[in-house]
Amino acid sequence: MNKQIICAVSSQRRKYLVKNRRQKIMTLVCQFSLLFITIFLWEALARVGIIDSFIMSQPTRILRVVTDFRNNNLLLHIGVTFFETIVGFAIGVILGNLIALALWYSGFLSKVLYPYLVVINALPKIALGPVIIIWVGAGMQAVIVMALAISLVVTIMEMLNGFKNTDAELIKMAKTFGAGRIQTFVKIVFPSNLPTLFNCLKINIGLSLVGVIAGEFLVSRAGLGYLIVYGGQVFQMDLVMTSVFILAVLASVLYYGIVLLESFVMKIFSHKK
Repeated sequence: MNKQIICAVSSQRRKYLVKNRRQKIMTLVCQFSLLFITIFLWEALARVGIIDSFIMSQPTRILRVVTDFRNNNLLLHIGVTFFETIVGFAIGVILGNLIALALWYSGFLSKVLYPYLVVINALPKIALGPVIIIWVGAGMQAVIVMALAISLVVTIMEMLNGFKNTDAELIKMAKTFGAGRIQTFVKIVFPSNLPTLFNCLKINIGLSLVGVIAGEFLVSRAGLGYLIVYGGQVFQMDLVMTSVFILAVLASVLYYGIVLLESFVMKIFSHKK
């Protein structure tokens, strides 16, 4: 009887895994098909003149710009944008979590500062661009600070809310065993908020890229944002659309990099449990 139950369960499990695998494959097929159809229609409509290729460019012209990367220093500009994004993102995540920890540790400080965080979060950060340039100077540092300004407050608010909403029963149990505030944070609060942390990272990697591009629009002499501004000024729309396309690819790579990191870290913590 037990063997029959085990066989039935394993059979159902196998069917579920097969169905789940098929759904993943179909999703990927549909995603890539949609991409290829969009590129094909874009190219075809540009060739017959329905789309103005001078304004909207076309896939073959974008490919030509990409393959000519040695002459247009495309790799240099991609590297600059990537470096600025990673630095601004890393500083924002570390500083944001430290500030969120301080606010969680001090309930009074949290109540005092939270309304200001809400106001700062709602403030359009691009309006601070000229001020940031005056504060830190024109150059890469201004671009990184712009990325930091956009992502920092989001990190603080997301992580602080996660810390505050940690299971109260677990915290009470830790206190009954004599755990201090920091021990409670290290053993219970932070591990419980790993999903919140990675959700925050997924949001912030995109926000950091947005901040970098906004900063490059204002002050940079290198980077994809600079290429977009330069291409628009000299009416090289192929360069503009190529930069936009590369930004989309870069954003996807950075996002899925966070997804892979999340999978790796969660496996480690699940094995520890």
